[in-house]
Amino acid sequence: MWKNPKLLWLIFSAILVTIFELLSLAGIKLPPSDAIPVFSIIILIIGYRIIWKGLKALVFLNFRSINLLMVVAVVGAFYIGEYEEAAVVIVLFALAERLEDIGIARSKSSLDALVQQIPKYAYVKGMDEPIDAAQVSVGEVIVVKPHHQIPLDGEVIGGQSFVDESTITGEPIPQDKRSGELVFAGTLNKQGVLEVRVTKKAEDSTLARIQEMTFEAFKHKAKTQKFIEGFSSYYTPGIMGLAVFWTLASWALGRPFDVGFGQSLALLVIACPCALVISTPISIYSAIGNASSVGVLIKGGRYLEAMGQVKAIAFDKTRTLTYGEPIVTDVVPFGNNTREDLLGCAAGVELFSEHPLAQSVVEAAKREKVTPHEVGGFESVVGKGAKAECLVCYDRHRCVGKLEFILEEHHVPKEVIKEIEKLQGQGKTVIVISTHKEVVGLIALEDEIRPESPAVIKKLNRMGIESVMLTGDHEITAKAVAKHIGIKNVKAKLLPEDKVHEVENLVKKYDIVAMVGDGVNDAPALASANVGISMTTLGSDTAVEAASIVILNDHLDRIPYLIRLGKQTLDMIRFNTGFAIVIKFLFIILAITGIANLAMAIFADVGVTLLVILNSLRLLKFE
Repeated sequence: MWKNPKLLWLIFSAILVTIFELLSLAGIKLPPSDAIPVFSIIILIIGYRIIWKGLKALVFLNFRSINLLMVVAVVGAFYIGEYEEAAVVIVLFALAERLEDIGIARSKSSLDALVQQIPKYAYVKGMDEPIDAAQVSVGEVIVVKPHHQIPLDGEVIGGQSFVDESTITGEPIPQDKRSGELVFAGTLNKQGVLEVRVTKKAEDSTLARIQEMTFEAFKHKAKTQKFIEGFSSYYTPGIMGLAVFWTLASWALGRPFDVGFGQSLALLVIACPCALVISTPISIYSAIGNASSVGVLIKGGRYLEAMGQVKAIAFDKTRTLTYGEPIVTDVVPFGNNTREDLLGCAAGVELFSEHPLAQSVVEAAKREKVTPHEVGGFESVVGKGAKAECLVCYDRHRCVGKLEFILEEHHVPKEVIKEIEKLQGQGKTVIVISTHKEVVGLIALEDEIRPESPAVIKKLNRMGIESVMLTGDHEITAKAVAKHIGIKNVKAKLLPEDKVHEVENLVKKYDIVAMVGDGVNDAPALASANVGISMTTLGSDTAVEAASIVILNDHLDRIPYLIRLGKQTLDMIRFNTGFAIVIKFLFIILAITGIANLAMAIFADVGVTLLVILNSLRLLKFE
């Protein structure tokens, strides 16, 4: 900040004109023949942009312009012979504008720092000299040496190392990377040499997308910012009207014209809405920059504001409260069926399904070296299960899925239902396998609960936030998981469209609701909430597109942090706005009563603006 030559020049100019003003107050003034050219030159050199913008606003009758307000104040000060005060007004206003620009730049600095982490050059395998990273094509292999930044997103195909991904995720613990693992531009290779096959061009890297989408977020203004900007657009011409009225009223009451006019000029300056207008964007930018430094991408100020006002949060169970990697724990064959037959038949059907549970069944068959049965006529029923004809088993028709799905086919004995409920009571998800007339077995799977889930829900409860679990699982299974985590409100057996309806109902009840999911299977539900929060691993473009807030690297404990950050940002905006209004109101009274002159008014305005900026920048250090 102090290395900025423009800022230093403005500070020097401000000190110079302040000395002239203090000498003037002491009765030591330059004669008009010297004062007019000296202060005119200072005003033109320092404030030519302000004057030009103000004159353009006058030509187009834009009475909402703050620059026009300043031009009127300067011309008016010259008219009544207060040349020193005219110079003070323009120099300090230019200084305030410069401080605003620096404040906004500082609030975005963490994002600029991210981009600077990306190396400009890459070592392509087989080449002795590095080349521009932007010229490396997808599919080429690059070599990353120890203690070097990784220049491009890619997949490790050779070597092993620990990679520091804190530039993206905020996670300080280096991640073990070996063949098959993904690495990302801007992260740091800590140990061994890595050979990386490039999967994305430089401009499409995960870090570049985060930066692009975060800067795009600055265009999506919060409601508070829109309101204050709208208010200021009427406030400025209103103040100009009040100044005209006060001048004429004072003159009509018999006071000297110059006295009322001078008070009105001070009124114009102190009423300048700079501090009001700047407080919201700098607070928002600082908070969004803070979030990006810990691996949270917020796509707009309105979502940050909503997080500060959220009353309820709906959690999708799988891949949010749990890891989303279910493991087969029980294989229960009935009748003459064997474990191998049951697992082989189920794996044969599930081989064609993309559902996470289906993939877990196939993986279990592989682990037990069971060959999946050959099937035909596969038919998937969304949210329920699948049907197929097994070409190995005697009873060829097979249904694999939820109990409710099987009940649509045929009757299920009570003892089978009892066994299902027993497994579900242990928090397990049960897949039922049947022929066209009877159940031949059960496969139970368990999805490990994230260790931080209970602590996160406990924190939300303390904050007064209602937590709701939404899941397609059976009610008994869902309630067992919810009980372990600490969630009392559970909605189970939901299809994707049912989750949307549940979120809409929560919005009606609580007004402001967040939905947390993986951003892939629950995108419609995320879109239905005031704030859709996606939990995702690095490199998932789908999740980044689906949500309004993206938590990278699956850090569930970022949810309470987001709520605290949102509340702190709103509190900061309210304090800054209230503080600015109180100080301005006080100086308006002082200006009208003749106690505060033009110089005092501009000092007060710059002081308030500077304090608001410095206070807002504290959000960059929020933890």
